[in-house]
Amino acid sequence: MFNKETKMKHIYNLLKNISGLGEGHERTNRAKRNIVASFIIRGLNITVGLLLVPITMNYLNPTRYGIWITLTSLVGWFGFFDIGLGNGLRNRFAEAIAKEDHALAKTYVSTTYAILIIIISIVLVLFFILNNFLDWGIILNTGDDPLLKKELSRLAIVVFSSFGMTFVLNLISVILSADQQPAKSAMFELIGKSLSLLFIYILTQVSKSSLLSLGLIYCTISPIVLAVSTIWFFNGKYKQYRPSVKSVDFKKGKDLFSLGLKFFILQITTIVLYQTNTMIIAQLCGPAMVTPYSVAFKYFSVLMMGFMIIVSPFWSAFTEAWTKQEVSWIRSIIKKLVKLWFVVVAGGVVMLVFSGFVFKLWIGNDFTVPFSISILSLIWILLNAWNGIFSQFLNGVGKLKLQLYFGIIAAIINVPLALLLGKKLGISGILLANVLVILSAAWIGPLQYIKIIKMRATGIWNK
Repeated sequence: MFNKETKMKHIYNLLKNISGLGEGHERTNRAKRNIVASFIIRGLNITVGLLLVPITMNYLNPTRYGIWITLTSLVGWFGFFDIGLGNGLRNRFAEAIAKEDHALAKTYVSTTYAILIIIISIVLVLFFILNNFLDWGIILNTGDDPLLKKELSRLAIVVFSSFGMTFVLNLISVILSADQQPAKSAMFELIGKSLSLLFIYILTQVSKSSLLSLGLIYCTISPIVLAVSTIWFFNGKYKQYRPSVKSVDFKKGKDLFSLGLKFFILQITTIVLYQTNTMIIAQLCGPAMVTPYSVAFKYFSVLMMGFMIIVSPFWSAFTEAWTKQEVSWIRSIIKKLVKLWFVVVAGGVVMLVFSGFVFKLWIGNDFTVPFSISILSLIWILLNAWNGIFSQFLNGVGKLKLQLYFGIIAAIINVPLALLLGKKLGISGILLANVLVILSAAWIGPLQYIKIIKMRATGIWNK
């Protein structure tokens, strides 16, 4: 019996060492466990997401699919009305846990929920009033079809209502990420997408093309999954942090707003830099042309998703390490992530070479994506991944001001440049504008990281 147990233990330790999960700092091991789990979950998530594209596109047709993508992208901007509170909570919660101040952590959680519920209630009421006066046919460049306009107006209500609920309920994902457990957070998305895939497939078999029917299915499932998850965790693992009215302290809201506002402005610049593409393409080239851009972007986003699975757990890990002044650990992790980035570049080149074949296999022979769209999408993804390494560190330690200033400058330049190049070169010009803007700022993050980690950062470099 003893020999059998000894052998089993030896095999277990051997597997741990081979995988790397049994070596190094506990914080590193925790990150590795989340990375492995996240790769499995995200891999399934990506697969489900890729399956949704041809099913949804065939159900709606390319033009209506372009309308759907444009509308959901537009509504996606709505998510930034949390004024950065989610990211503010992530840092403050992680700091409180690192200091083992659980009462403070609960106060931050309760206060964030209270503020977000107030914000979302006001925004939704305003939208429901304004929606009566919005012409979605003009906004989405869909023409003068009165029936389609009516359908889009109803769909907008469905999508905004769903997003409003998700807006608040998604805080459980923020808490899990702050506690360095992003894999569990990713599981919510997998469950939601899998259920969406199932019900949308059934819809395609029993119903004719309907944007409203698609929206009702797609937008109902995510809030339900998040609601169940929130109840589960706050009655289990995070019971001591469960939000309560007694723990709400709006004085802490000032602290959250102070940090969160910086994140909010960064998020706004991100919207202007990248999320405006679908709107600009729809206006300059028509909704149908959003589709090839969306397909190429989804294809190469697999690289970004994979890379961010590895990078994301380190945001809150950097917060904990910086709070405890474990600088050598931070340096070691950044070096490994930079090396990994070069592997991602090589993978991107391979994906680009085989992109035409993959698009035909994935979408069909009648659908093509211009090579210029593919290569510019890939370059944007790679540059964004590079910046992501250093932004995770800077976000984790709360040094945001320099990012903020350059983000504002880049956002101001991006839209007029995209419009100018878009009119001359079409979709390729819009993507080229994105690439030029992000390339101009690719040196800032690495330089600030070096200054901070060597304790030489002064002035704006240390804010």
